[in-house]
Amino acid sequence: MRAINIKQVEAFVLAAELGSFRRAGDMLNTTQPNISARIAALEGLLNRKLLDRDAGSVTLTPAGSALLGKARAILSSVDDLLVAANEPELFHGRLRLGVTELIVHSWLADFLAAFSAQFPNVDTELLVDFSANISEALNHRTIDLALHSGPFETQTSGSIELGAYPLVWVASPALGLGEGLLTTEDLAKFPVLTYATHTQPYRQMAQYFRKTGNVRVRLVPSTNLSASLKMTLEGLGVACLPEAMISDLVAAGKLTRLQFGWRPDALVFQARFDSQRAPNYVRQAAGIAARVALGSPREGR
Repeated sequence: MRAINIKQVEAFVLAAELGSFRRAGDMLNTTQPNISARIAALEGLLNRKLLDRDAGSVTLTPAGSALLGKARAILSSVDDLLVAANEPELFHGRLRLGVTELIVHSWLADFLAAFSAQFPNVDTELLVDFSANISEALNHRTIDLALHSGPFETQTSGSIELGAYPLVWVASPALGLGEGLLTTEDLAKFPVLTYATHTQPYRQMAQYFRKTGNVRVRLVPSTNLSASLKMTLEGLGVACLPEAMISDLVAAGKLTRLQFGWRPDALVFQARFDSQRAPNYVRQAAGIAARVALGSPREGR
């Protein structure tokens, strides 16, 4: 008699939770026909129809609803077994990771190296995007772990603090703005390079400068922090950027910190994930991110 295998159970659970064979296949790095075949084999072994297929979507049958909790418990028990064995190389899978651009420019490489050393057989798939888009991807389960900044419109069952990252005003030394406390009129002489329009730093900055009366400050939002940084280095404007991103450039004399009496709130980061459904290596990855992030400098010395 053929035996049930873990791949069949995993395919059933994911297809049921995601309502799609295609999305389950994406999560397991396989094809939709493979997912369909695994579930069909499981249904044959159990002599029960577990899922109804209809126009690309799937729903649980009464038998499937009754067995889904048991199937989840099997996957959880296998995960616990691997944890108890204390052999990280036994973990196989894929970590779908969502990060913001700030992390790319600060400690992402250190995190990836640490995670790979601990889980050598788990591949990493990277999404770099705005915090709001990363949050949406986590909600739709197209990523497993989100490393991004708030405010968070929805809550997750798992979250670990990654620290706060202050923003600072900087400019090229060529602009001659490095001495003394600057006024709004001083900033208004140059374009102000900043975050994209739907982000918290941009909204706070736009609100602040709307209160400056007759002084018009030209905000130049960008979806790419690297582009804003490059333009700042070339003297095309002043910018308010994360300290962690520009501290080395300030130390090297390529950028000058500006003295201005206001700045947007610090960016508060978290590692967010589904603690109830995520495999152990996802939870471990969140902890690794916290160790790496909190060991990284937040402000220039």
